[in-house]
Amino acid sequence: MPPALVLCGGLGTRLRHVYSHGPKALAPVGGRPFLDYMMDWLRRQGMRRVVLCVGYRAEQIRELYPEGSGDPEIRYSVENEPLGTAGAVKNAEGLIDAERFFVLNGDSLADVSLTELLAFHCKHSAQATLATVTVDAAARFGSVLLDADGRVTGFSEKSAITASGPQNVNAGIYVLERAVLARIPAGRAVSFERELFPALAGSGLYGFQTNGSFIDIGVPEDLASAQAEIPGRFTA
Repeated sequence: MPPALVLCGGLGTRLRHVYSHGPKALAPVGGRPFLDYMMDWLRRQGMRRVVLCVGYRAEQIRELYPEGSGDPEIRYSVENEPLGTAGAVKNAEGLIDAERFFVLNGDSLADVSLTELLAFHCKHSAQATLATVTVDAAARFGSVLLDADGRVTGFSEKSAITASGPQNVNAGIYVLERAVLARIPAGRAVSFERELFPALAGSGLYGFQTNGSFIDIGVPEDLASAQAEIPGRFTA
């Protein structure tokens, strides 16, 4: 199984009035840090090595998950300033020792088989593959447009979504070829969602569709919902 990078540098600005004690990935869910569930989920998927990309209040994450410890084994990449989702991965380039690797947002979980996601990525000789989930309320996330072969042809921004009904959204779980790192500028904030993926649409970017559960804790309402949903759905 290729290594995984988990993006844990988020400030959690939208959660501040319900949780302000640490980085978003440590927001409490069912009496445990959210990141606990993600690490357990990665272990069950067969992951053996994880790089935690940290920034805001990184010391709190380091205290809970010591470097070199655990199953999966943990390494750290530290941002001295916010670098965005793709910039954080570029910052960790020296810790990536494989030709392809997973990237996961540290504030969401989805019922996605990493083995199946990886097989789909390799079958299509993709440069990057993102997992998509079908949700009824895509207006909060924006939607991913796919052709019949799973190629990503474009994205609809949140503000542009007016249609009701189920739509595909980005689940925050990716497989990337190492060559993609060359397309990420160093030394500045870069976004997967707003910069890199739109540039790859129609040129090596694929979407792996799943209808499983998807939980994001980025806003207070969803963090509240997660208190019951995550312990029931994302524990062994």
